[in-house]
Amino acid sequence: MVSSRNIRLALALLVVTAVIGIVAAIFLNGSKPAPSEPVSPQTPRNVDLALRDARFTEVRNGATVWTIVAERAEYIKEGEVANLSGIRMLFVKRPGTGNITVTAERGTYSTKSRNVTLRGTVHMTTDSGIVFDTETLDYHAATSRFVTNDSVTFRQQRMTLTARGMDLDVDGQVVRFHSAVDAIVKRR
Repeated sequence: MVSSRNIRLALALLVVTAVIGIVAAIFLNGSKPAPSEPVSPQTPRNVDLALRDARFTEVRNGATVWTIVAERAEYIKEGEVANLSGIRMLFVKRPGTGNITVTAERGTYSTKSRNVTLRGTVHMTTDSGIVFDTETLDYHAATSRFVTNDSVTFRQQRMTLTARGMDLDVDGQVVRFHSAVDAIVKRR
């Protein structure tokens, strides 16, 4: 028959062995440097800086002209350009005009010229309820104009216009279409 004294001794040896094993495991694993995480394979080698939820703001004479928020931005210093995806561009309201909001799947922002190219399901809305849809749209900072040579759909209330090519003066919110315009006016 096993005595209670032998059981206590066996349990004590088991506990001491477990403690020594745990201490040894912590010591051996704790002394190794943490493995470095590999750089994301999606970031090209020529990208100097990659950001999520990036924000770019154009300021003139102390006033904000526009703000771009992009889900992702990859800045390439050599070309002074940021490749953007998930873009939302807001032109701030000025006296006599309302806000203009533009969204696009992707585009680029030139930090040198301050020009913006927007590509893929470009959607523009104004505070007055005007909506533009196109596949490409370029913003020229020097003239504060949006330009496209692609098909454009314009909607306001009951009217829908389609044309190929458009210039939009941001400051005056005046539009000029490059081609003949097809118009549809819905009945009330």
